Amino acid sequence: MAIPHSKLTAQGQISVPVDVRRKLGIGPGSVLEWEEDGGRMVVRRAGRFSSEDIHRALFGDSPPEKRSLDELKEGIRRYAGKRHARD
Repeated sequence: MAIPHSKLTAQGQISVPVDVRRKLGIGPGSVLEWEEDGGRMVVRRAGRFSSEDIHRALFGDSPPEKRSLDELKEGIRRYAGKRHARD
């Protein structure tokens, strides 16, 4: 299998090859993270929510109470619904 290539434009933009887009599950508007790893750059799809976002949504600023898995999933669902609700 050939290694996918991208070409950098004068404006600093690149095209992500279709095979890479499919493997990463990305499309228009997706955010990519770039991280240096020794002498290489690692590119990955950025997560939608940080662990801090999820913790704050579930527990607020108070110490966390024990919750069931279903309660945790529902809290995440509610938070994501509010954050991405269309007005």
